[in-house]
Amino acid sequence: MISRRHVLSCAAATVAAAAAPWARARPGGDASFPQRPISLWVPWPAGGGTDLTLRLLADLAGRQLGQKVVVENRGGAGGTLAMPVLQQAAPDGYTLAQMPHPVFRAPHVQKVSWDPIRDTTPILQISGVTFGILVSAASALRSVEDLMDYAHAHPGELSIATNGIGTTPHVVLDELFARRGLTYIHVPYKGTAEQMVAVASGQVMAGVNANGFAPYVDSGKLRLLATLGAARSRRWPDVPTLGELGHGIVAMSPYGLAGPRGLPAEVVRTLHDAFKSALFDHSHIAELARFDQEVAYLGSADYGRSMRESFAAERRAAARLGLAPGPG
Repeated sequence: MISRRHVLSCAAATVAAAAAPWARARPGGDASFPQRPISLWVPWPAGGGTDLTLRLLADLAGRQLGQKVVVENRGGAGGTLAMPVLQQAAPDGYTLAQMPHPVFRAPHVQKVSWDPIRDTTPILQISGVTFGILVSAASALRSVEDLMDYAHAHPGELSIATNGIGTTPHVVLDELFARRGLTYIHVPYKGTAEQMVAVASGQVMAGVNANGFAPYVDSGKLRLLATLGAARSRRWPDVPTLGELGHGIVAMSPYGLAGPRGLPAEVVRTLHDAFKSALFDHSHIAELARFDQEVAYLGSADYGRSMRESFAAERRAAARLGLAPGPG
């Protein structure tokens, strides 16, 4: 006769054996996480380069996690609208967000209720972007100097689009034109796709944005006048940098993923490992290359240090330029 204790013992052993492969699949992580889909908030409209690459990354990471990673778009306010979501989310790993560079600048130039360091838990750094100054392929403006000359000859008539107030392109434009004592009409857009269509169709005379412009340049709809990196882009080696042109401006915006403040270490490890595997997947690397991007991986601790350095650098820049918000 088989005792009840023996039956229960065998059942427990069977359950443990079945669970073992799953536990081994994520060493160092929390084997009980995740148990439902994860939301990844992207602070740009759907269809831009960042959105497209992050959607593929989310799909690949979801396969590693055994749960879907669902991209939620919240464009506007210069790429900062995911921060309130993180600030208010439970620290359970089911809410993540992209951390674009404007989130480190905004608290130093305007009143916000959130802090990009205090209110987040770093997961990993993903990549950086190539910024460019563009005009329609049909435009008579063929260089950055042409833009300057036009602004000088037609004060207040040159219209230039960016992906939002307070974004890196906007800050660069203000610095670039202020150095010459020139003005321009700033036309902010919520995202890359609609902005590039506006430039290509002549609704605005020029645009400054990140890698999402690549397909428009490659298809011949837009002309790339200059890039903003420290060196020329390998994709467009004939296009000069602003530094080469004597403007002394270099702008690059590495970005990554973060969760809410207080994420448990085991959840961070699980998320990091899944997204790192997705990051180095050949299909994701190819998708980044489509927008002139490369992997710029940093682990959780190193990414946290980089975030703090960016926040401090933006504080110094805001103080130097007199951009800090006043009291009240």
